[in-house]
Amino acid sequence: MSGGNYVVISADCHGGANIADYRPYLEARYHDDFDDWAASYANPFDDVAGRDGGRNWDSARRLRELEDDGVVAEVVFPNTVPPFFPKVSLVHQPPGAGAGDLERRWAGLRAHNRWLVDFCADARGRRAGMCQIMLHDVDGAVAEIEWAAANGLTGGVLLPGAPPGSGVPPLYAPEYEPIWSACEAAGLPVNHHSGSAAPDFGDYPAAQAVFLLEVTWWAHRTLWHLIFAGVMERHPELQFVFTEQGTAWIPEELKRLDYYALRLRGADGAAGSQEAKYGASTRELSLKPSEYWARQCHLGSSFIRRPEVEMRDAVGVDRIMWGSDFPHLEGCWPYSSQHLRYAFAGVPEDEVRAMVGTNAARLYGFDLDALAPLAAAHGPSPAEVDTPLDVSEIPDDALRCPAFAAARFGIA
Repeated sequence: MSGGNYVVISADCHGGANIADYRPYLEARYHDDFDDWAASYANPFDDVAGRDGGRNWDSARRLRELEDDGVVAEVVFPNTVPPFFPKVSLVHQPPGAGAGDLERRWAGLRAHNRWLVDFCADARGRRAGMCQIMLHDVDGAVAEIEWAAANGLTGGVLLPGAPPGSGVPPLYAPEYEPIWSACEAAGLPVNHHSGSAAPDFGDYPAAQAVFLLEVTWWAHRTLWHLIFAGVMERHPELQFVFTEQGTAWIPEELKRLDYYALRLRGADGAAGSQEAKYGASTRELSLKPSEYWARQCHLGSSFIRRPEVEMRDAVGVDRIMWGSDFPHLEGCWPYSSQHLRYAFAGVPEDEVRAMVGTNAARLYGFDLDALAPLAAAHGPSPAEVDTPLDVSEIPDDALRCPAFAAARFGIA
C-alpha cells in the first residue's frame, strides 16, 4: 500500500482488564482464592484506577481515544495487575514467585492472556496482543506459547527479565532453549520491554531515581545475552523486539559488540588475548552481532526523539517501529500528531511510512490495506507530518513526555 494518509500503528501501547473482570477467565477452582485476594488488594497505580483506568479495558473508549490521536492499530503490552500478583507483572517483583504462589500467579497470567484474546477480537485486525509467560516454569511457558499461537495473540511473547535476585537462571542459560524453539516454530516474535529486567533497587530514598537512570541499561543487556548465548544463531527465523529502551544506543552498542565478538573469537591478532581465553563459547557464531541485529531484531521506538530519527540509517530504517506508549504518563499520547511532526518532518515519505506503520505491520501481521480506510478518516497526511513543529506549539501538558521536553528545552 502506498499513498494516502499514514497508517499509524503504535508498537507500544499498554492495557489489561479491570481486576474484577479477570475472574471469569480463571479456572473455577481459583475463584475463592481470587475473591479473597481481590477483596484485600489495594491498587498502587493511578493509571489503572479511577476514571482514567478504563483506558486499559474499555474497548470503545480506547478505540476512540487512539483514533483521535491518529493511531489506527496497536501492539498491546500488559498494564493492569493480573490476579495474585502484588503489582503489574511487567516489572520484577521480589521475592520471586516461589512454590507457594507460583501456581496461582500462573493462573493469573493465563487469565490475562485469555481476556486479551477477547479484547483483541473486539477490534479484530487492530490489536496485536502480547502473551505473558513465566520463566519459572519452562514447560508451562512452552504450552502457553503454543496456546497463544493457536488463539491469535499475534503480538507474540513478552519475555520477562531475569535480573540478579529474580530466582531464575539468566536469559543466556540453556534452560530456555525450549522457549526459543517454541516461539520460532509458532512464528511469534519475542518482545522485551524496558522495566522487566531491572533488579530490586531496595527501599531507599534514591531508589526510584536510580531505577529511572538505569532501567533501560538493564533491558539492553538482553541483546548481548541472546547473541552471545547463540540463541539467534540457532534460531535464525526468530524475531526479537526491544521496546521503550531508546533508539540512540543501538549504533554504538553494535560497534562495541562487533569488537568484542572479534576479540572473543581470537581474530585480528587477539589469539593470545584475555578475551580469547574467555570467548570459547562464542566461536559457534557465524555472524557479527550487527548482522544478527539486521536479520532478527527490531526496536519499539516509543516517543522517539528527533536526533534518534537522524540516526535511522545506522539503526536500520526497517528496524524502527514508532510507539505512543498509550496510556502511560511519559508517552506522547494524546499529542501524537505533534510528536510525529517533531520527529519526522523532512524525512522521506517512504521512510516515515515504514517507521510509523509498515514495519510493525510486517512483524505483527497487520493488514495495511484493511487499515487504510481508518487511516483515511483518522490518520495524518504526509503533508501534515512534514510540517516542522515549532517548540511554541508544544503544550505544557505534553512536557511529561521526555521527547517533548527535550525539544522544548533544547536538550536534543
